[in-house]
Amino acid sequence: MATDKYKIFNDSVHGHITMHPLLVQIIDTPEFQRLRNIKQLGGGYFVFPGASHNRFEHSIGVAHLAGKLVQSLRAQGNDITEKDELCVQIAGLCHDLGHGPFSHVFEVFMKEVKPELNWKHEAASVKMFEQLIKNIGKKNETIKKIMEDDYKLEKHDIKFIKELIYSKEKLNSAEDTKETETEKRDKQRRKDNPYLYEIVANECTGIDVDKMDYFSRDCLHLGMKSNFSHERFVMFARVSTNEDGEKQICMRDKEALNMYELFHVRYLLHYNAYQHRVKVAVEMMIVDALLAADEDDFKLDGMKISEAVNYPATYLKLTDNILQEIKGSSEKAKEIINRIEKRDLYSFVDSRIFKSDELKDLNDAQKQEKWQKWIEEKSDKDKLTVKTAKLNYGKEEEDPIKHLRFYRKNNPDAAVELEEHEVSYLLPKSFAEIKVMLFYKGVPKLPENPPTKGLSDEKPSEGSSKKSS
Repeated sequence: MATDKYKIFNDSVHGHITMHPLLVQIIDTPEFQRLRNIKQLGGGYFVFPGASHNRFEHSIGVAHLAGKLVQSLRAQGNDITEKDELCVQIAGLCHDLGHGPFSHVFEVFMKEVKPELNWKHEAASVKMFEQLIKNIGKKNETIKKIMEDDYKLEKHDIKFIKELIYSKEKLNSAEDTKETETEKRDKQRRKDNPYLYEIVANECTGIDVDKMDYFSRDCLHLGMKSNFSHERFVMFARVSTNEDGEKQICMRDKEALNMYELFHVRYLLHYNAYQHRVKVAVEMMIVDALLAADEDDFKLDGMKISEAVNYPATYLKLTDNILQEIKGSSEKAKEIINRIEKRDLYSFVDSRIFKSDELKDLNDAQKQEKWQKWIEEKSDKDKLTVKTAKLNYGKEEEDPIKHLRFYRKNNPDAAVELEEHEVSYLLPKSFAEIKVMLFYKGVPKLPENPPTKGLSDEKPSEGSSKKSS
């Protein structure tokens, strides 16, 4: 039967990849197919014409890399079962099910409209995964039977997958779980194989297959080069025991520079693409359009956009297409969307990068006070909107490699921390900076680096000259 067959996908990054029959069945669900209509880079497609890729293909790529890494670790003799491997692949496949329209843009919208929810796409991914599993059971008894009988996926396995998507502590906090038989079995799995939790979403080192796929995929579609090799990572990854007696995924000592390159690529992507000033302007406008529609009582299945996050069946309908839907229902939203389409974007006025040394020991309020002094020097400062972007190697001001452990050829079972003289003296001395950008939402546009003289909101009178930026 069809459910017994593996399927081959021709991927732009990884080439021909083979997907497990159960993964294929998950792909062919409304919850997963929805990801075809959510751009990976949000507003980036409005700036980079090649950045048309979606969460759909990224998720397939993550499942593929997760499988490759688990298979490599398993081949080394680690106590990893076939079911463990399948669970990690499912987590990789489903880790982004909860993303809203235009990916991270929707998180900004939710933070503004309902800050008290502290809404995270990872938690939403768990909800959507639960919905997917429930619907599979309702609509296709054959698949449900295969999951339970052929692959022996039980309740504690489903919980394990959810923990791989969203960390155990956060998941338990959100669900307020009690100690059950499922919880006990899950604890044993974590005790025996804690490194499995580092593969899809690694909160300790920040090195996981999710980043490896989207760095490669984003670079490809942005026309950028990446010198990090995820193939070498999979080849040299090994489970070793660290100084605390815990097993973790370690890297061969000679691969240290390759790991620094991973974080360097992250920095370059943020600097050149993710925080591109036009992309930021477009995304500000998308958020404002969503806020306007929410305020004007635009309804989806009888509820506001900000309320749909609590109802998976309605959230299923929230994709990038929402812009066209709200365009016909809210005048204010329509005006903003029309401006996007006509390229009448919010104006970039100025930016400044603050060194990490300037901000190192400051709290958030003190940091804002620091750049507020710079903003005060600007004319028309009251008309400006401030956007901040963190540019770093993934661990704020810290050297990210300090969290990674390595193994040596002559003692592969012992995890060690490398000293600077073992890597390079040419490494960065600073790993973080903050870019503060100023935008003007109105018309006519303010010039970049505005003079001290104030500017009026009135349009230029007939016959007056206006220099274009």
